[in-house]
Amino acid sequence: MTVIGFHNSHEQIHPRELLAAVQHAEDAGFTAAMCSDHFAPWNLEQGHSGFAWSWLGAAMATTGLPFGVVNAPGQRYHPAIVAQAIATLGAMFPGRFWAALGSGENMNEHVTGDPWPRKDVRDARLRECVAIIRALLAGEEVTHDGLVTVDRARIWTLPQQPPALIAPAVTVATAQAGADWADGMVTINQPHDRLREMIAAYRDAGGRGKLVLQLHLSYDPDPEKALAIAFEEWHSNVFPPPLCWDLETPQAFDLASAHVTSVDVAKVVRVSGDLGQHAAWIAEYVELGFDEVYLHHVGQEQHGFIDAFGEHVLPQLGVTAPEPAVAV
Repeated sequence: MTVIGFHNSHEQIHPRELLAAVQHAEDAGFTAAMCSDHFAPWNLEQGHSGFAWSWLGAAMATTGLPFGVVNAPGQRYHPAIVAQAIATLGAMFPGRFWAALGSGENMNEHVTGDPWPRKDVRDARLRECVAIIRALLAGEEVTHDGLVTVDRARIWTLPQQPPALIAPAVTVATAQAGADWADGMVTINQPHDRLREMIAAYRDAGGRGKLVLQLHLSYDPDPEKALAIAFEEWHSNVFPPPLCWDLETPQAFDLASAHVTSVDVAKVVRVSGDLGQHAAWIAEYVELGFDEVYLHHVGQEQHGFIDAFGEHVLPQLGVTAPEPAVAV
């Protein structure tokens, strides 16, 4: 059974407009939603970055959709605060929330003024944060001294069941590393062979739970306009790790992408004016084993995309609602 969700990109769209978009997506037939959690956009043209947790409260109160968020605890966010935020949404909206916990990007984390750690240190810090968050969601009082410090923290308002904690991964190594702590894995669209490797690495290492994909796409009935939208909005998002992890500002991403072409963008965004082609691409990801696919139209205008996919694409895919997002 296929869950097709709507991805909300805070970097690109004013939070008020994004709230209207996700409400419209529910009306159009999307059965789930997820959002980013950034402090800055990926480039200057995108131009937004609303606070995800404020927006999530509004979105979950005004729709019936289950939601997920991709968060990076450890630097910009203290893990005790992340645990409190997860617990509150889990208590208010039982079974409707999950959080993916990653090691972050310098673009968002440098705002604290703390040095940007090496990747191995960031990964170790994430593991500490996950353990702290799980203990707090279990109702424990936590004191911890390590890469992060916690002093006698306790979450006083807890959900009946803790929301699922998902591992975000864009490499095989990260997928494998998250298998021992995560309740599922989320990634982005990449070549099918690489996605198969990631799924195998996660499962072979004991990874449990659902497999989630965020699919970057660009749609307009005019295929040339669809490509122009993808290039204008997503030209700074073509870089593999570690570059995308380490650049500090939207200005730096703009400079790095000065020589990016439309051909480069089309390698990371599914671009077409043919709704049948989009449906076929989504079906391929489902065939790979993804339980939930969240569609991210990379343009600023969302309503035309929502209407077209709600009427012509979702019915082809046997869309269903996801299972409650409860930790295993």
